[in-house]
Parts: sequence; structure tokens; C-alpha cells
Amino acid sequence: MRVLLIEDDPDTSGYVVKGLEEEGHTVDHLCDGRDGLARAMAEDYDVLIVDRMLPGQEGLSIVKALRKAGCKVPILFLTALGGVDDRVDGLDAGGDDYLVKPFSFSELLARLNALARRPHLKGEETRLKVSDLALDLISRKVTRAGTEIDLQPREFRLLEVLMRNKGRVVTRTMLLERVWSFHFDPKTSVVETHISRLRTKIDKPFTTELIHTIRGAGYSLHEGP
Repeated sequence: MRVLLIEDDPDTSGYVVKGLEEEGHTVDHLCDGRDGLARAMAEDYDVLIVDRMLPGQEGLSIVKALRKAGCKVPILFLTALGGVDDRVDGLDAGGDDYLVKPFSFSELLARLNALARRPHLKGEETRLKVSDLALDLISRKVTRAGTEIDLQPREFRLLEVLMRNKGRVVTRTMLLERVWSFHFDPKTSVVETHISRLRTKIDKPFTTELIHTIRGAGYSLHEGP
């Protein structure tokens, strides 16, 4: 799941980002409301988490602007404003759920998963498929030819990125950004190591290779040579 968190409190944002990344999700975090709105307009996310009180632009107006622009991505308000009128304002503005601080991470995760299960709110499929390889974004199960494959969170995210870009070349830089949130080259073999592990699980037990190295460019997941 790819999540955009628009939250200016460092303790809350650190807690949420750490928890979601440990669950294998990718989180982009912005502190400023105006920057958050621009990012939400420009990129595709599975769920948005938006605070109400933000510098630059407050949460209600962010959500109203997104809905006016036709954005249907599920939005969860995460805020200290917990009155009945506050909740009503948030839902009327276009929010899909409303969670009041302080909160438990397990409840936040359950609410995000529930929002991601609403296909009428999301244009993207929750199940990715290439040949006989299938990945379910909600149950987080991977199967090939009907056999379930056990993946670690980073391996799952790596496979998700490759499958979302099936048939296209995904560069090492893109993988570092989308899987590890590195916006610089750490000069390690982390990508190559995880690709190798993924091949061992996805390709080696089967007759057809799906993960291909594109020399000098990156990797591509597709059927055939």
C-alpha cells in the first residue's frame, strides 16, 4: 500500500511512518498542507492520511480541493479535533474516516486496510497479476501457479513495484526510492540482494522466468525473454 501522510507533528509522523514501513508499506510524508495537496494531486496513492491543523493549508480545505478535482483516493483524517461537529465537518468535506489522537497503531492500520478494501473509492485494482503470478494488496498474499509464496515485507513491496510496472524497465534508482525511501544512492547492493532473493522464490521453482535484468538499465517483470 502506498500512503501519503500530511502531518506536521514530528512525534506522530515518526510513529506512523515507522509502523507502516515495518508492515511493508511505502509512506511519503509532508509537513506542509500546501505541499501535501500538490503531492496528492500529482501522484497516485492508495490512501491519504491528513491532519486537520497544518501550516500552509489546513486539512479540510485540502480534502475539499482534492474532491473538487475528482480525486477518489480514500482519505483518513488523523487529528486532535475530536468533537462531534469536528467529525461531521471532516466527513462532509470528503473524508472517508476520522481517527482522533491519541490513537493506537493497530486501529490506524485496521482502518487503512478497511479503506483500501473499498474498490468503488479506488481506481486501481487490489489484485495484481502477471502470467500465473498473483499479488493481493489487501491480504498481502502472493501465489504462483496456485502455490502460496512467503515474502518478507521488503520483498513484497519490491514485487509490488515490479508488477505495477509490468513490461516496463524499473531502474535501480526508482527501486531505492519506492521500496527503501532512499533519495540518494547508498552505494550498497541492497537492490541486487533483494532481487536475487525474490528470484529464488518467484522464478527458480517454476519453469518460466518472470524477473529479467535489463543490462545497464534495471529490471523488468514480464513473461517471455
